[in-house]
Amino acid sequence: MVYYFTSHCDGVDFLLYMGKDKFENELLIAHGWPEDVWFHADNLSSAHVYVRLPEGVDFESIPAQVLNDCAQLTKENSIKGKKQKSIKVVYTPWSNLHKTGAMEVGQVGFHKEKLRKYIVQVERDLAVLGRLKKTMQERTDVDFQLERLEHDKEENAKKRAFQREKDQEERQLQAERARQRELHSYDRVFIEADMQYNTDMKMGVDDYEDSFM
Repeated sequence: MVYYFTSHCDGVDFLLYMGKDKFENELLIAHGWPEDVWFHADNLSSAHVYVRLPEGVDFESIPAQVLNDCAQLTKENSIKGKKQKSIKVVYTPWSNLHKTGAMEVGQVGFHKEKLRKYIVQVERDLAVLGRLKKTMQERTDVDFQLERLEHDKEENAKKRAFQREKDQEERQLQAERARQRELHSYDRVFIEADMQYNTDMKMGVDDYEDSFM
């Protein structure tokens, strides 16, 4: 079972989600999306909370409200963290999660430690939790692998369409350049012909007759 929430910020909806248990967390780790950012209580057991970033938002530009919403869900879904006055939450891009066969279920490491960021002094905010709870949806029929495959197909289709458009623009640009070169060559012909005509007009009668001899 996966729990989905919506964080609405500045006219944009951010999808937040988390698995029911550590076994489901394994699936989320394996089949996350490149747009996903992972949140977890630092040095405490907690749910793995994710936010799926919409187009135009990256890891460095996540709104503060969205970060806080993710941190609130993380604290609320940590057995020990929920009891503490405040906790620290670590977050990093999904692509930075590192999983090996030697790790326990739900355990992860990081490819690059410097890509970790922290939200400190996270205290429980009932207003935020209440707002998020109103948007909560539960899904039991999620095929994580299939959803990732379909997402990749859509992204690849977008890239191919973009490349086709780019190639078309390049062909049009090359055609326009060729047309301009051709026009320029015609201009030179007319200029040279005009210069010859002017030269002929300046010839004297004798010179003109001599030109035929």
